[in-house]
Amino acid sequence: MLHKFCLALSFSVLSTLSFLPATSQAEEQNNELFVYNWYEYIAPNTVPDFEKKAGVKVTYDVYDSNEVLEAKLLSGRSGYDIVAPSHDFLANQIKAGVYEPLDKSRFKNYKNLNPEAMRLLDEVDPGNKYGIPYLWQTTGLAINPAKVKEFAGEDAPVDSWELVFNPKYMQKLEKCGVAFMDAPTEVFPAALRFIGKDPNSRRSGDYRAATDMLMKVAPYVTYFNSSRALTDLANGDVCVAIVWSGDALIADERAQKAGNGVSVKYVIPKEGAAVSYDVMAIPKDAENKENAYKFLDYVMEPKVAADITNFVYYANPNKAATPYVEKELRQNPGVYPSGAIEKSLYIFKPLDGKLRRVVTREWTRIISGQ
Repeated sequence: MLHKFCLALSFSVLSTLSFLPATSQAEEQNNELFVYNWYEYIAPNTVPDFEKKAGVKVTYDVYDSNEVLEAKLLSGRSGYDIVAPSHDFLANQIKAGVYEPLDKSRFKNYKNLNPEAMRLLDEVDPGNKYGIPYLWQTTGLAINPAKVKEFAGEDAPVDSWELVFNPKYMQKLEKCGVAFMDAPTEVFPAALRFIGKDPNSRRSGDYRAATDMLMKVAPYVTYFNSSRALTDLANGDVCVAIVWSGDALIADERAQKAGNGVSVKYVIPKEGAAVSYDVMAIPKDAENKENAYKFLDYVMEPKVAADITNFVYYANPNKAATPYVEKELRQNPGVYPSGAIEKSLYIFKPLDGKLRRVVTREWTRIISGQ
């Protein structure tokens, strides 16, 4: 399975083939679309093909954390017509009134979505009123088996969160590099599960306990960053990272293509891991809503959704797309978990404002070492 090329962090391609559907006069005068999505989270042909099909000029920008997106959404004017928050952030943003309710009658491909995904998302978006599930993933460990064995020893618990949450191993792994996401809502649930707490705890004391544990390993973390690890894993510059499942697979694919002797393995730790959905939604202040509806319906087309999964290595919640997903991905438990692995997963639940302030404060303590 080969990527044709790596995505740039932002791009805008002008349509060269015009197929103009009926639009309002305003749309004809400003036939544009502004999309804000996660870094390296779309196939290279997705946007250009849409531009050719719809005759729409797309400006496509990216971010690497939910916090970055949320700051823009809550600033009062996002400047985007489509954004893709994770489901737990979506819930709080819905309460803040930042999204446009969806008119589902405008979608031809809504029927392709997996009912189970819609059921889970109903917990954070009642009636699936605001969001369209885009891709989903787990948060686990990416390891370089050879280097972990060399620096941490034969007995290193590569199937457990203990590998990164126990100072005994982190002291050794520091020499080959360890990366943590700069994303408290991703790391804290894993830490809570590791210390025997509810990963969706509503107790501030539990987060302080998790912070105490994380403070003991933080000095050995090479850096906190949500996007850099993908490249560094592929190059062999870090040997362990907390990552999203798709990033680990992409890192390994890049390493194999480079022929640099690096191997990256993705592990869902035995204690369990979080599963999360990224959801596309239309901000209430969007200026190109007609084109936003067109794009959302387009990414729900089975082959379009499958092309995205085949490129980024993240599972999609489009049941009609599954036959078009490459077999190697469909059968990879790191991409489509099943059985005992699936039972160990838990979904993120949104935090209320008070608890989020606690989480932010504790995370600042961890990354600043204070």
